[in-house]
Amino acid sequence: MTVSVQELLDTFGVPGANAAGLLCDRHPAGDTAFTVISADLSAVDISYGELREKSTQFAASLASLGVKQGDHVATLMGKSAELVIALLGIWRLGAVDVPLFTAFAHDAIDFRLRASAARLVICDADQRRKLVPPGEVPTDASRPVVVARGDAFGYDHSLAEMVAGTGAFASLPPLSETLDGGSVAVGGAGALVQLFTSGTTGMPKGVPIPLRAVASFVGYHQWGLDVRADDVFWNAADPGWAYGLYFALLAPMAAGNRSLLLSAGFSPELVWAVMEKFGVSNFAAAPTVYRSLRAGSSGAHGHTLRRASSAGEPLTPDVITWSRDAFGLEVRDHYGQTELGMVAGNAWAENLQAPLRPGSMGVPLPGWSMDVLADDSEERTADGESGRIALNVPESPFMWFTAYVDGPLKTAERFSSDGKWYFTGEAGRRDGDGFIYFSSRDDDVVIMAGYRIGPFDVESVLVAHPGVAEAAVIGTPDDIRGEVLEAFVVLDDPALASEELVVELQQLVKTRFAAHAYPRRIHFIDELPKTPSGKVQRYMLRQNRAAMTDLG
Repeated sequence: MTVSVQELLDTFGVPGANAAGLLCDRHPAGDTAFTVISADLSAVDISYGELREKSTQFAASLASLGVKQGDHVATLMGKSAELVIALLGIWRLGAVDVPLFTAFAHDAIDFRLRASAARLVICDADQRRKLVPPGEVPTDASRPVVVARGDAFGYDHSLAEMVAGTGAFASLPPLSETLDGGSVAVGGAGALVQLFTSGTTGMPKGVPIPLRAVASFVGYHQWGLDVRADDVFWNAADPGWAYGLYFALLAPMAAGNRSLLLSAGFSPELVWAVMEKFGVSNFAAAPTVYRSLRAGSSGAHGHTLRRASSAGEPLTPDVITWSRDAFGLEVRDHYGQTELGMVAGNAWAENLQAPLRPGSMGVPLPGWSMDVLADDSEERTADGESGRIALNVPESPFMWFTAYVDGPLKTAERFSSDGKWYFTGEAGRRDGDGFIYFSSRDDDVVIMAGYRIGPFDVESVLVAHPGVAEAAVIGTPDDIRGEVLEAFVVLDDPALASEELVVELQQLVKTRFAAHAYPRRIHFIDELPKTPSGKVQRYMLRQNRAAMTDLG
């Protein structure tokens, strides 16, 4: 059943809104919430009733460790039933989840834990080692750790025991005796999540996501993706990032729809196999996934897709052309940000469908108002003229982002002085029918395989090497990932440049930042191009790199 923008806001945005009730408890206990699939294609269903029971017990166990309303609890976990139970347990207490991407290394994780003042960490057993610097072991219990999907040792607590109410968590008082109704109603303005997004300068910024935002997530779920009650829905994105968290977990739970979670690593063969075995009818993924499927496709795969959607980076026309043959339907591109959710798209809902226009992200979705403004004013550009993509805040009832955590200057950069416009930081144009076309980012964030990577994060690791004087990172085109990282490095002693040093620097980034975010190529140069004020001119590096490619 389709509901209106106002009905969604009246459900998720009101003062008495209760996250656990809206995401879980109100749905029929016997309905399947998630199907968790392993690499061998075996699968386990978990119902809303099981989620309610297990997350309530887990919340009681968390409360016994001192977690209370407003506390931040980090989750360093892959796609699993344990992750969903943990999230619901956190939200039952009115606490705030801090998602951590499992490809992050220690330094990236440690920054987010400190910046969010996380009281406790819940992690998969195979991620536990990342909570301490490489080569070190835990020495105290200053920040409690709950270990899932594996054994807990020393100071750590076992998620399995916390969920079962056994061991140290036996004989706890029922949560209903501690909390009225068994969960805290934080209201529409109450925070559910603090997610970090990367920019080009400075450290990653904390984005507080209120319960009210779920109204817009459900709006995209029903209008953009057109997920229906009888769909087998699979969003392949990782829940450590916005698209996976918002639309593989939160939106399906809020709508009461079944969602697939693949706990194994990605491969084209496995994606095709899941589609076939489980009869996936509604699929969403980054363009990288579709490009990988195309590269590894034999053309003989069976599927039952009714809808296929893409987000995270611009969808190139060649993927759309391929999808007509591979799926019998066109992949439709959608657009959003961590701070917004999804705001525009080539919607799948039948009453919103329009013929695809190559290169277009579509039109604003219900609940959102977008336009393209001139670079030097807040006037609308002429049709076809490039400018700044912006949201009209007063005319966007779904708008929920107001400020970064402890980031007033960065927040001010996002909004016009009168608060009317939110600037996405991206450039594009609008045609005469209101379709918007992405042209470029007016910052230097790299989007690789749908993941936003701030150059500053990688550069900070590179310059930590004792032989590196300066470094700058850019994105360059890649057939599969969309973009990959390349680094330009100035050495203290140019004579040290070597292939061995390239490998050493790549490994340093993998170890200290993230395994996926290392520079695929490293160029040793004498100096970086800079403005008179000393700011690195990455656009010149991109131009020089493009010229190198043109010359072969």
